Amino acid sequence: MSKTNTFQAIPITVKSGEKMQKPQGFTAIRDGIKSQGDAAPAPLLRKPDWLRVRLPSGGKYEEVRKNVKANRLATVCEESKCPNIGECWDAGTATIMLMGDVCTRACRFCSVDTGNPRGWLDLQEPENAAESVRLMDLKYIVLTSVDRDDLDDGGAAHYAACVRSIKEINPQTAVEALTPDFQGRFECVETVVDSGLEVFAQNVETVRRLTHPVRDPRAGYDQTLSLLEHAKKYRPDVLTKTSLMLGLGETDDEVLECLDDLRRINVDIVTLGQYLRPTVNHLSVERYVTPERFQEFREQGLAKGFLEVVSGPLVRSSYRAERVLEMNNVGLD
Repeated sequence: MSKTNTFQAIPITVKSGEKMQKPQGFTAIRDGIKSQGDAAPAPLLRKPDWLRVRLPSGGKYEEVRKNVKANRLATVCEESKCPNIGECWDAGTATIMLMGDVCTRACRFCSVDTGNPRGWLDLQEPENAAESVRLMDLKYIVLTSVDRDDLDDGGAAHYAACVRSIKEINPQTAVEALTPDFQGRFECVETVVDSGLEVFAQNVETVRRLTHPVRDPRAGYDQTLSLLEHAKKYRPDVLTKTSLMLGLGETDDEVLECLDDLRRINVDIVTLGQYLRPTVNHLSVERYVTPERFQEFREQGLAKGFLEVVSGPLVRSSYRAERVLEMNNVGLD
């Protein structure tokens, strides 16, 4: 494993879907999915008014941006082109993406760069992540990461080190870990869950029928369910959480069937949001789900016994995560 621990962003001049050289010395595909060349992109559906958001700006936004850059951190807010970045950063919160910004998977909904980091890790990341949490005075932090199939343990030990470092400097801060699937290895889940976190999350992303082609072939619907089930059985005191994107071609009945599958394994929290196509190389939006239907899904999920169902067009798995136990759809109702 490389002991290089520097990570500096460089200006990006490569087009989406093309190969690029990363500063750590390996190549990656920008935005995760290769360009289809001369293939005509699928027509875009007109985005409804309820999906329009303000552009990021403001003093607090700039403060968080500088803090993230100074500590050489990647954020899922930036890498996944999250529509809520302005709201969240202006509120002084960010979701830290561990282990760099290059994923070994190539899910067709995700715009994170894909490639093979060849064992690269920032060995100062646990310390830098903890310092960022301290500087932002966060009471709740979501840690997520790219998939790192190039590492023997999928990065579980590094993940746990980051959680422990955050807890050591910020003992009152609650930590949520939205992890990779570790190729289904329970011992990796146990490593992360034993690190002192409050919430363990692994996203199922979509309904069973659409798992492929939506997710990378190495991911799986049942694989995600098994990890969530094991985490809950192994540490019943830790909350478990997952997320679904809607608008990829699923039916309402399939969404409800997925909720039944999740409740059967005692998942505590589910988030539901609208899929938005990040580039023309990614999957098309098949429908825009109305705010009213999202509210109905929330009510149906709560009736099934979930602790909370956070549901809305702009909801993402880490959106207002610190407010999830307020039991009011994180203030969206």
